[in-house]
Amino acid sequence: MASYAFVARESGTGREIRSSIEAATEQAAVAALLNRSMLVMSIQENVGKKGRTGGGRVALMDLVIFTRQLATMIDAGLAMVQSLEALAEQASSKVMRDVIKDITARVEAGDSFSEALQKHARVFNRLYICMVGAGEKGGLLAEILARLATYLENAARLRKKVKSAMMYPTVVTVVAILITIFLLVKVVPVFGEIFSSFGSKLPGPTLFLIHLSDMVKKYLIFILIGGGGLVYGWLHFIRTKPGRQFWDANRIRLPVFGGIAHKICLARFTRTLASLIRSGVPILEVLQIVSQTVGNVVMEKAIQTTASDIERGESIASALGKHPVFPSMIIRMITAGEQTGKIDNMLERISDFLDDEVETTLSGLTSLIEPILIVFLGVVVGGMVICMFLPIFKMSEIVNPHH
Repeated sequence: MASYAFVARESGTGREIRSSIEAATEQAAVAALLNRSMLVMSIQENVGKKGRTGGGRVALMDLVIFTRQLATMIDAGLAMVQSLEALAEQASSKVMRDVIKDITARVEAGDSFSEALQKHARVFNRLYICMVGAGEKGGLLAEILARLATYLENAARLRKKVKSAMMYPTVVTVVAILITIFLLVKVVPVFGEIFSSFGSKLPGPTLFLIHLSDMVKKYLIFILIGGGGLVYGWLHFIRTKPGRQFWDANRIRLPVFGGIAHKICLARFTRTLASLIRSGVPILEVLQIVSQTVGNVVMEKAIQTTASDIERGESIASALGKHPVFPSMIIRMITAGEQTGKIDNMLERISDFLDDEVETTLSGLTSLIEPILIVFLGVVVGGMVICMFLPIFKMSEIVNPHH
């Protein structure tokens, strides 16, 4: 008996259930769950030693290279096993090499390529597996893999753009904090000792800075531990179900950054939807997959509701139009795509447009952030310097207060 991990929904309540079940085969496990009035959303075998990859992760670019090269080899007429063996030999990542070797062994043993991929759900998500399955059924595996590679390349490019845009302000902010702590802990106390020897009342800003320096110096360890605890607590909170719902609902409303996050989720939604529809995956299954890959709980719930409305006979555009999270521009373009019968092309255009908007916004944001950070550093460091030099400017009053 094998053990299968599954995600299912109760037919009566719609409640999502994640658990495992033991059965002789995957089909027997699905049948047993259906007998319990559960609709199976995903199921995979809890693999033993054969399917392990050391618990590591595969970089997105490694997955892109694997997909692109496999598509080229299959399109050139090479057999699947021969292609996989060649890719395993040249894989630079040990984890990826082990994964490809295991997939090769499973394909040689009689599994289909998509079935072999299901044993490595940490590397190949449901979108990847479903598109490969559709390609195998339709005899268009090379074409589907090429589309998948393009999709992954676009996702990697956008992710790289976002990371590079956020790297500069993050580094400058960290450096500013470190400089401020150094000044408060090492520099300000020296000035404080000099000024205390005057025996006169110091200017208010200087006194405030000296008291702040004393407090930071005395409680620095507790401040660092408290700051680290707050960051860890926040990261842990947004990983929980209520925390993720709170964060996903509010982050798309943030000024500037909220608009970027919203467009990234919309671009991912439209591009994934276009790829799956073009691959011939049934629309209800498409929406179920897209809801799990969109990356936002609010949009995920909206897409699941949309799937229910479409099942009752509504069009995609009218079902999506009920949810404010989808802008009217996207709804109009999807409507036009449905009317012309080219919804996949229209969705692809929407995703390209959104990607361009995100890149333009990030470029403008990077240009805007640079002077803002310079001003911030100037205000913080310059303000501390002025506070320290105020007594020097008023030296005659401090040294001879009765004059």
